[in-house]
Amino acid sequence: MAASDSTATSRAGQSHGSSQSYLVGFVLCAILTVIPFFLVMQPMLPRPTTLLILVGFAVAQIVVQLVYFLHMNRSSEGGWNLASFVFTLVILFIVVALSIWIIWSMHFHMMSQ
Repeated sequence: MAASDSTATSRAGQSHGSSQSYLVGFVLCAILTVIPFFLVMQPMLPRPTTLLILVGFAVAQIVVQLVYFLHMNRSSEGGWNLASFVFTLVILFIVVALSIWIIWSMHFHMMSQ
């Protein structure tokens, strides 16, 4: 059986992936989780370096999950999915950034008295 034969397809004709692609995504996510875990549990690097590596692994894991589990790609059918995801990221960034700014501002003004 070919790999394309084991791929489920929705009514819109979009691929939902195969068992092999889900397994690859799972293994990649496990690796991207285990390595930072050991970096934190067995500190070998300075804290800022470890933090930077953790953020890098977190971003890589987000990308792996988006590609292998949410099936976001650059195909023309997935254009609306990608656009809505980018819009969600922008709104989330605005909410988080403004929340941090408001909390910092309230802390600064309340502690200065």
